[in-house]
Amino acid sequence: MSVAERIREKLNAALSPETLEVKDESHLHAGHAGARPGGESHFRLRVVAAAFEGKTRVARQRLVNAALKDELAGPVHALAMATLTPSEAAAE
Repeated sequence: MSVAERIREKLNAALSPETLEVKDESHLHAGHAGARPGGESHFRLRVVAAAFEGKTRVARQRLVNAALKDELAGPVHALAMATLTPSEAAAE
């Protein structure tokens, strides 16, 4: 299973998001610190979940980081994320 697939699986289980976008941006960081030859080291997420209601941006990111702790300790070097509630996403 790829890193991106594991990210999707874990976030779906932890947050039951309405929307989950996982984008591998490793190719943009080739040759930089933390970049792995096979890629799958730099990701951008967009997560829309009711689980974020009433939580600060930092608390939302902590939920994502907790769900992905194994990936962040290993293959994932960088993780950019947008964490939105359904009402915030609808207002975009």
